[in-house]
Amino acid sequence: MTTVRIAHAEPRPGRLANGEFQTRGHLVVLADDAGHRAVPIWMRGDPGASDLADLLERPADQVITDAVPAELTTRLLGAARARVTGVDIDVTEAGAAELSPEVTVARIGLAGPAGTRQVTADLGLGLALAAAAGAPVRLADAVLDRLAVPVPGDDTLTPFLDRVPPVARARPGHGLPGWPLVTLPGRRPRYEPCNLDFAVGLDRWELDAGPGSAPDSEPDYAAAAEADSAALSSSVPRPAGSAALVQAIFADDYRGATVTFSAEIRADPLTGQAGLRLEIIRNWWRAGRARQDYGLTISGRHPWTAYEITARIPADADLIRFGIALTGSGRIALRNPELHRAEPGAEQG
Repeated sequence: MTTVRIAHAEPRPGRLANGEFQTRGHLVVLADDAGHRAVPIWMRGDPGASDLADLLERPADQVITDAVPAELTTRLLGAARARVTGVDIDVTEAGAAELSPEVTVARIGLAGPAGTRQVTADLGLGLALAAAAGAPVRLADAVLDRLAVPVPGDDTLTPFLDRVPPVARARPGHGLPGWPLVTLPGRRPRYEPCNLDFAVGLDRWELDAGPGSAPDSEPDYAAAAEADSAALSSSVPRPAGSAALVQAIFADDYRGATVTFSAEIRADPLTGQAGLRLEIIRNWWRAGRARQDYGLTISGRHPWTAYEITARIPADADLIRFGIALTGSGRIALRNPELHRAEPGAEQG
């Protein structure tokens, strides 16, 4: 076994059965720093993948107080005077062409008053527990030698962003249909907006909508890309709550600056409200995170019109989310969105 580092857990877009895109799935990269190589894992619906992404992005000295089971588990183990000693990863199918939850097993090593044990878990849960506990992750040498890709320098993410994973082998109750991975070539969309012309569908855009009002029903809102624009619309005559189509970026490059989010929006008849949305989030890993919302609303039928929102980004901001929002039935479309530093003297609002 070779010790590897969990280098990245990037949310990626997924194509649903009806052809629409949503942010479903994660690209996880395991780096063999000593061997200057890395292995990608395509997480599709694995229960621990989103927790893993949160754990990797939080500040090292912070504890997530939201419902992250892996972190709660490590605290419970500590209270019982036990600890995670490591997570070993191997594949269950000889010659597998990829690492994926369908063909991979994670064996979690535990040490405590009763001695040492190994517990088998899903891949995402095993990796999330290793990240929460600060325990080493080990990958079988045969798997690493077969699937690793040479990585020059320190960039272990970019070599995998434009690759298309094999079609997922569905397990009952797990995963999604096979989906292509799309992104803008040569760019790492972590600190700057991208796909603002929707040339690659809704890549990097996220539909933020709650479940339908009836149990097990589809969401009351839907989103789709249309040529050089994107639209957010209600799926039922009387949708519950509200929805947003947004892109989120880390705020590192904008802290302390005043930014302007500008775009053109168009609306079909609205029973409620819709408009632009700019959201600034601080301490996002905590349950009591601080959030500042800036919005501009329209109603009724509305032709393509340019609007903008200006706001100052606090020095402790973590995330910036921008896009469109909709409450009630109707449809709102977005085109030519842009997020940039505002001109000196620009007013906030």
